[in-house]
Amino acid sequence: MRVILLQDVRNVGKKDQIVEVSDGYANNFLMPKKLAVLYTDRSIEILNSQKENRAKAVAEEKQKAEELALKLKDITVEFTAKVSKDGRMFGTISPKQIEGELKTKYNIVIDKRKFIDHYPVNAIGYTRLRIELYKDVIGVVNVHVSEEQ
Repeated sequence: MRVILLQDVRNVGKKDQIVEVSDGYANNFLMPKKLAVLYTDRSIEILNSQKENRAKAVAEEKQKAEELALKLKDITVEFTAKVSKDGRMFGTISPKQIEGELKTKYNIVIDKRKFIDHYPVNAIGYTRLRIELYKDVIGVVNVHVSEEQ
């Protein structure tokens, strides 16, 4: 029996794949657990439309990420920190703090786990941190740390 898999099934196939399985396996396991549907002309039409919708959604997400990358390029996040007598900074500025500042000042929501450069900023001056906004879309945020007066 030919079926279209709705989810990945171990040792059978991946999602949206058309596979040949025994009638009993399809009727007693795959279809009752909603892991597969019967292969028909209508199910192929539905599968193709779902694939098109997913492709459009992926394209939209990538477009939004590219727009956000352009927006981030012009943004500089400002912080102040205490400095010792020899010019070194006390403490660090973490990606979580940068994420919070972007959210409050610029209304940009970025997950702290998306930062490629996970190291905290621990120097006075400008630092550029890379953020993976989407697969193959990398944005750069500028962080400026100045001396607290």
